[in-house]
Amino acid sequence: MFNFHKDHKNLVLTAGAVFIALSIVVAILPAFQMQETEPIPNEKPLTDNERKGLHVYVTENCMACHTQQVRNIAMDNVWGDRPSIPSDYFYSKKRLDLWRQSPSVLGSERTGPDLTSIGERQPSEDWHLLHLYNPRAVVSESVMPSYPWLFEEVDSVSLQKDDKIVAVPKEFLNKPGKKIIASEEALQLVDYLKSLQQTELPSGNFGDFIPALEKIQTEGMSDGNQSGKLDGAKLFSQACAACHQETGKGVIGAFPSLVGSDIVNDENSEQLIRIVIQGYDARTDYGVMPPFGDQLSDAEIAAITTHERSSWGNNAPEVTEEDVKKIREFIATELNQ
Repeated sequence: MFNFHKDHKNLVLTAGAVFIALSIVVAILPAFQMQETEPIPNEKPLTDNERKGLHVYVTENCMACHTQQVRNIAMDNVWGDRPSIPSDYFYSKKRLDLWRQSPSVLGSERTGPDLTSIGERQPSEDWHLLHLYNPRAVVSESVMPSYPWLFEEVDSVSLQKDDKIVAVPKEFLNKPGKKIIASEEALQLVDYLKSLQQTELPSGNFGDFIPALEKIQTEGMSDGNQSGKLDGAKLFSQACAACHQETGKGVIGAFPSLVGSDIVNDENSEQLIRIVIQGYDARTDYGVMPPFGDQLSDAEIAAITTHERSSWGNNAPEVTEEDVKKIREFIATELNQ
């Protein structure tokens, strides 16, 4: 029919037709379909600061090592409560302008962890800032590069009222006695990272996609533990260890140690429970602890605090779900007064 060896005109025309057909199927039709994408109900658009942080994220090429996509496979359970859908990117994937495409943030490598829900997994601004300044300060085995150009070293006398001081351990300071100040770009980048949270679907989560937290809750029945209690150690590892470390010793100069802590070992667990629910600002060289009351249930907080009060040499009474429930009610009453 066609002798492409001799009929070069038909060869070029056929190759061109195949190229155009594939372009329509692979690129043009999906692009038109994406125009019909709508945001998930209750999904919040990016604020000005968060969008500027997205631009910093792209400028620093963070997507070379991090993804923002949860696939519908078991190994991705830890990164989100459900698989990603196009609507998840409705606000972040808008075109910059007529001539510039939206920034690509999906990524294809997981040299570092997926960031789809990093705002839920790690809501602490101080942790993110310290991690950007020197990742080894919070994760000793990290291969992530440092971003010192997003920070400034200043003398105490040069501090301004609105400066955000980063709690950096002494061994990670280039010059002793200096204070590390976060730049506007660093704060914007952290605002963007904290905004990365999966919006709950109106119909609920995908039934065949088990959230990582549920897995943690239902695991831990080994070693003869058939009581059905939540595993406080695993919950602590997920929610608290990034700052306080698996050893409970924290990071000197950044995040306080729980080992031998008067608050943790207090016979009355009220202050410890309040800190977990409401967060804590020690107003010292330590970073601010964000509140976890909206992220953790009463049973989860009871399991975590009991683990803290019975580990690393600590020895204090168990915290029950009822204890946490009472304190949460007290807090709600105080806020309503």
